[in-house]
Amino acid sequence: MAGVAFAAVTGEISTGTAIKTLLQIVAPTNQRIKLREISVSFKGTSNTASPIIVSLTRQTTAGTMSSLTPVKVNEADNETLQVTAQHTATAEPTSSDVIMSEEVHPQTGYTWQAPFGGEMVVIGGGRVGVRVTAAADVSAIARVFGEE
Repeated sequence: MAGVAFAAVTGEISTGTAIKTLLQIVAPTNQRIKLREISVSFKGTSNTASPIIVSLTRQTTAGTMSSLTPVKVNEADNETLQVTAQHTATAEPTSSDVIMSEEVHPQTGYTWQAPFGGEMVVIGGGRVGVRVTAAADVSAIARVFGEE
């Protein structure tokens, strides 16, 4: 790892009412990455709405999504980012393991930050997805900070 920090941030995405991957991060072939922070925020309007399940999953396929270009956090870093990303699944990727899952009220959001030395490692060529399951459609933004 060269220590190049990256961010991948979606625009507003409609959650729909079924499982939906908002953001997928793909590690470069033969190069692991570390995830430092994962965040999802919602734009709900009802204070009595049911919680939304936010999950981070390992994914084994790409599904059908739009391309998203991660950016370097420090623009002075000379290396070219190898990590790639996608957003807004129209056909869900195949998920294997659920790494973490939280219930989040749709008027708020959720942020996971790695403890020092406890970053989440994604193996070379591996995929992780930030996905939601909502009872009612609401707008959401997903964000991942990491390092390659």
